[in-house]
Amino acid sequence: AGLILTQIMCKAMNRSLASVLSGATAKPSAKPQAAPATSAAQPAATPAKAEQKQSSGDILRAAKRVIIVPGYGMAIAQAQSQVKALMDALAAANIDVRFAIHPVAGRMPGHMNVLLAEVDVPYELMCEMDDFPETDVAIVVGSCDGVNPAANTAEGTPIYGMPVLNVQEAKHVLVCNLDTNPGYSGVDNPLYEMPHVQLLLGDAKESLDRLLKEFDAETTPATSEPVAAAPDDSGTASLNQILQVAKKVIIVPGYGMAIAQAQGLVKQLADAFEAKGAEVDFAIHPVAGRMPGHMNVLLAEVDVPYDKLCEMDDINPKFPETDVVVIVGACDVVNPAANNAEGTPIYGMPILNVDQAKHVIVCNLDKNPGYSGVDNPLYDMPHVHLLLGDAKASLEQLLQELHAE
Repeated sequence: AGLILTQIMCKAMNRSLASVLSGATAKPSAKPQAAPATSAAQPAATPAKAEQKQSSGDILRAAKRVIIVPGYGMAIAQAQSQVKALMDALAAANIDVRFAIHPVAGRMPGHMNVLLAEVDVPYELMCEMDDFPETDVAIVVGSCDGVNPAANTAEGTPIYGMPVLNVQEAKHVLVCNLDTNPGYSGVDNPLYEMPHVQLLLGDAKESLDRLLKEFDAETTPATSEPVAAAPDDSGTASLNQILQVAKKVIIVPGYGMAIAQAQGLVKQLADAFEAKGAEVDFAIHPVAGRMPGHMNVLLAEVDVPYDKLCEMDDINPKFPETDVVVIVGACDVVNPAANNAEGTPIYGMPILNVDQAKHVIVCNLDKNPGYSGVDNPLYDMPHVHLLLGDAKASLEQLLQELHAE
């Protein structure tokens, strides 16, 4: 089966099976010729100078239709969660978003589909070869050969005649690639030099985070400088103020995070806090999830450093000095009723003392009791903010608040 898939990819890329198995890459004899400026491949109506003055946030804000093109670079950077976050932000602004999947993007047919499905991108949004002339913005994430217009003009190169995604026909193109080096074929990509193309080079995660921040900044009204929220006025402090001034943050994951598959967004939130200079730790209750170590495994999958995963005895003394606790899908393990509700299943159970923090943000599905069936009085405390519903949507809201200066 693997050999059949490899043969399909070879045929799609105009490569011989022997050259792929040997690992050989072709060296172009000359730099491929870019498409003429007057061709349909480039939108002639937009002057190059005007393109350079527009920020990526301006471009996305004005868009009605966006196509995202993922490639192997997205897989290498493990940036599919950031792609999903960007998709959600665009969709929330009533922008039509789709994905264009090249038949051989990645290391095998279906590679991109699997990665996007893992972060809950709807299957019906994944298209094979899409209609770019009607597209306002094409966003390329780690793709080179599959979007190289040299395939149409550069005779004698390995990709000549290979079907490609014609992203250059979109009104604007944003390229989130590591660099401008040639792809696997070894053929330079003239797309990078076209006047309606903006290069956001570097790690795809960072480029997408920056792009999302610029888009959010354009769509969020400017606010005044955040005012520090004292403990006694926590009931009136806005969520934005609380997040902006936080210096010590503890994130508490629970089984609800696993159910929502929200660990990727939890990692994004931690990164966003740290980018603002905050200290972030994770409080892991011994029985969080369905087995000991469940939370550790999920967080390790999204590259949360192991030394940030703190056990209950080590983290509990830190809560009184903590500015913000973010709970993601945990109930019984943070229920202060365990300290005083005699006769209940959790009475006397050691818990994470999140109620001692200055502010607590709860990203749970609802206020219903946990597995124990014991109501949680934490939800009614004045310094607690409830963001109820799907954990992913709640975390995305927190990210937007954190990015909005």
